[in-house]
Amino acid sequence: MLMSGLMIFNAHPRLYWGEYGANPDPAWLEIGSKGREGYLRVADIRMTTTGTLGLWKDSRGRLNSRAFPDWATIPSTYSLALSRRWHLTFAWLFAVGVGVYGLWSLMNGHFRRDLLPRLSELSPAHLWRDIKRHATLNFPKGAAALSYNTLQKLSYIGVFLMLTVLVLTGLTMSPAVDAIWPWLLDLFGGRQSARSIHFIAAVSMVLFLVVHLLMVLLAGPVNEIRSMITGRFRLREEDSQ
Repeated sequence: MLMSGLMIFNAHPRLYWGEYGANPDPAWLEIGSKGREGYLRVADIRMTTTGTLGLWKDSRGRLNSRAFPDWATIPSTYSLALSRRWHLTFAWLFAVGVGVYGLWSLMNGHFRRDLLPRLSELSPAHLWRDIKRHATLNFPKGAAALSYNTLQKLSYIGVFLMLTVLVLTGLTMSPAVDAIWPWLLDLFGGRQSARSIHFIAAVSMVLFLVVHLLMVLLAGPVNEIRSMITGRFRLREEDSQ
C-alpha cells in the first residue's frame, strides 16, 4: 500500500490544506525538480534532494523527474491507474483488518487490560524514567518484561489511532464515499486536508515501523518475533531468577 501510494503521489507531488488544491495554489509540501536539481520543499524550507527525490537516475542511467524513484513505487513505471487499483484493492483489506482488530481488542479486554495506562503511569516522573530507560537501552527484565511499559502502551494506542485516521482520510478522498458520508469532509477540513493528513499519517507509520524493528533487534529478535506470532514471551533464566 505504501509503495502504490507513493506512485499515486507522483501524479501530483504537492500537498495543500482545505477543500481545493491545484498547480497555481500554494502548497505546503512539494517534491519536484528545476533544471538539473531535485528538491523537497516544506513550507519555506527547501532542501536539495537530487539523486533521491524529484530528480534521479533509473537502472538504465536515464534521468527521471518524478517525485519518488522507481524502486520505491508500485508499479515501478509510471501508471496512475494501476497504482490506484493496487492501493484500493488492499485498502479495503487493510480497513477490514483494522476494524476487526479494534472490535476484538475491545471485546476481549485487550485495550483495557494491556494498553490503557494507569494514571500513575502518566505522571511526568514515571514517563521520564521510561524515556531514560529506552534511551539507554535498559530493557525491562523478569516479570516486568511480560507487560507493556508506559511508552509501549502510548505508542500502540497512538498507532491504532493513526491507522484509524489513515482509513478515514482514505475514505474522505473518495467522492463516492463523500456523497454518502459528507461529514467526513467537515471532520478533516476538506478533501485536500484529508490528503495531507493521510500522507503525514503514512510517513508517521513508516517512522514507527523503523524504530519498532530497531528495538526488536536490540531486545532480541528471536524471542520478540516468536512472541508476536504465538503471543507467548519466554523469559531467560537469568531474567526470571
